[in-house]
Amino acid sequence: MGHGWEGVVLKLFRGKDFVFTVTGAEQVTERYRRVHFTDGGLLGAVGVHPTMWVRLWFEHAGKPHQRAYTLVDPDVVAGTFSMEFALHEGIASDWSLSAKAGDTIEATLQGTDFAVPDPLPPRLLVIGDPASLPAINSLLAVAPKLPATIFFETTHDSDAELPLRIDPSHHELRTVPRKGDQLVAEVKASLPGLIDDPASTFVWVACDTKTTRTLTTYLLKELSLPKDRVKALGYWRAA
Repeated sequence: MGHGWEGVVLKLFRGKDFVFTVTGAEQVTERYRRVHFTDGGLLGAVGVHPTMWVRLWFEHAGKPHQRAYTLVDPDVVAGTFSMEFALHEGIASDWSLSAKAGDTIEATLQGTDFAVPDPLPPRLLVIGDPASLPAINSLLAVAPKLPATIFFETTHDSDAELPLRIDPSHHELRTVPRKGDQLVAEVKASLPGLIDDPASTFVWVACDTKTTRTLTTYLLKELSLPKDRVKALGYWRAA
């Protein structure tokens, strides 16, 4: 499958192409699915870093479309990983529901990066939702005993069953129902009380694009956090 103009742009930015092979799949909740892959040489060629993601290519109406997904439990030696799909109407979600062992999918690695905050903050502050759950789990694994507060936006009752890898002795989970700007309001009301020194703070944000932009502006301009102490990425666009 050709990748169209997006593929051309990714090539110009030194994107690397791979083909993944499905080895199995499992339904985690009624709205969340995990698909297992062999990596087509990806991990051996480029290694792995926390929150690492790739762009998967899907065909719809004869045209290529790319969607980004985080690697779950990447194993460099075995050359395997999984991906988790929050299910909704869409080509990627539909593909995950039909994926079976032996299926292949093309992928491009370009744009992913993460630097472990140095120095580590006294408390990790994380803001996300089911779409960024795999990245949240990957981030928490960087320093498993580091205290963390996670603001997690939920939409469905089954979100309570999602596989958040938190340790209650180190991690505080604050779930916020998705209703208007409730997540933004909760973060603005609570976050200042969790920050002693902006220079030593680290906040990671990955929600829908609008929410991510709003919170990033708030962190940088109103709370005066240094740019290198905020990592933010819009994971999806609200309809």
